[in-house]
Amino acid sequence: MKQVFLVVTLFVAVVFSANAQRFAYVDTKYILERLPDYKAAQQKLDDQAASWQKEIDQKNDALKKMYSKYQAEEFLLTADLKKQLFIQAQNLVPQHQLSRVIGKVAASENVLVKTAVIQAFKAKYGIDMSIAKQTNPNQYKSFNEFFTRALKDGVRGVDEQADSIVCPADGAISQLGKIEAGDIFQAKGQSFSVEKLIGDPQLAKPFIDGQFATVYLSPKDYHRVHMPLAGTLTETLYIPGELFSVNQTTAENVPGLFARNERMVCLFDTELGRMAVVLVGAMIVAGIETVATGKVKPTGRVELQHHQMQLDKGAELGRFYLGSTAVVLFEKDKMVWEEQFKANSIVVMGERLGHSV
Repeated sequence: MKQVFLVVTLFVAVVFSANAQRFAYVDTKYILERLPDYKAAQQKLDDQAASWQKEIDQKNDALKKMYSKYQAEEFLLTADLKKQLFIQAQNLVPQHQLSRVIGKVAASENVLVKTAVIQAFKAKYGIDMSIAKQTNPNQYKSFNEFFTRALKDGVRGVDEQADSIVCPADGAISQLGKIEAGDIFQAKGQSFSVEKLIGDPQLAKPFIDGQFATVYLSPKDYHRVHMPLAGTLTETLYIPGELFSVNQTTAENVPGLFARNERMVCLFDTELGRMAVVLVGAMIVAGIETVATGKVKPTGRVELQHHQMQLDKGAELGRFYLGSTAVVLFEKDKMVWEEQFKANSIVVMGERLGHSV
C-alpha cells in the first residue's frame, strides 16, 4: 500500500510541477494494476466491503421480517410481546453507525438542515425557549448548539446549604438508593454491578456499599450535567460499549443496561470521600463532553486520564449531545437521599437531592 500512495503522490508532483501550460492525462488505473501490492490490497478492501454489506443486508432483512410480522400480528400482541420485539430490534439496529450519522446531522451548520431539525424538534417536544439564554432558535449555529443551550442566569438556582448534595441535571429519577453488596438496582428484576459500571475494580471499591442515584435526561430537558458536590476531579475513564436506547422498557428488559452502554466515568475527591458521576450514552446520542476532556472521540478502547481539577458545587461538569443518563455514586455512610425522591420523581438541576450525615 505504501507503494500505491508513493506512486500517486509522485504523479501529482510531476504533473503539477511540469510546464504550467501543458496538460497531461495520467492513466492511474493502468499503473496501479501493475503494482505488486495493489491487487492484493484491492482484493482485501473488496472482501471487507462485501463482508460489511452482507452484514447490513442480513440485519436489514431481519428488521423487515420483524416489522412485517409485527404489522400482521399487532392486534394479537400483548404489551409484553411488543416490548420483546422492541428489545430484539435494538440488537439488530447498527447502533454505533446510526449514532454517528445522527451526530453528523446534529453538528451540521448548514442553515437549511439545522433550521429544519431544530424547528421539528422544538415542535415535537414543546421546548420552552423563554428560559434559554439565547431565546431565538435561529441564532444557534447547529442543532448541537441548540440542544446544549445555556439557560438564563438565575433560572436554575443551586442549593447553598453546606450539607446539601444537589441534583446534577434536569430530568427524572430512574432509581436511587443503597448499593447492595456492589449491585445497583436498575429496574424490577434487573441490576448491575458498580464494578462493571466503573470499569475498574480498584476505582469501584469505595462505592461497593454506598449510595446511588440514576437521573434520566429526556429530549426536552436541559442537557448539561453539573456537580452534585464540590470536589476535585481526579480521573476520567472512557469505556466503549453498546448503545441501547435508555427508557423504561430497556431498563426493565436489557440486563446491565447502564454498565453495557458507552460511558464516561468521572471520579472525584470530596469532603465526603470519593464521588463518581457516570455519563451514560445511548442510541442516537451524538456525543458526550466533559470540561476536562472536551468532546469524547470514540476509539473503541478504554481510556484513563488523570486530572487535578477543582469544581464547585453546581459547576458544569459535562454535557450530552442528544441526551441520556447520569449515575451519581457516593461512599457508604457519608450521605442520604431526601425522602421525597423515588423512581420517576421529576427533578431539576441544582435542587437539594440529598445531604451529608
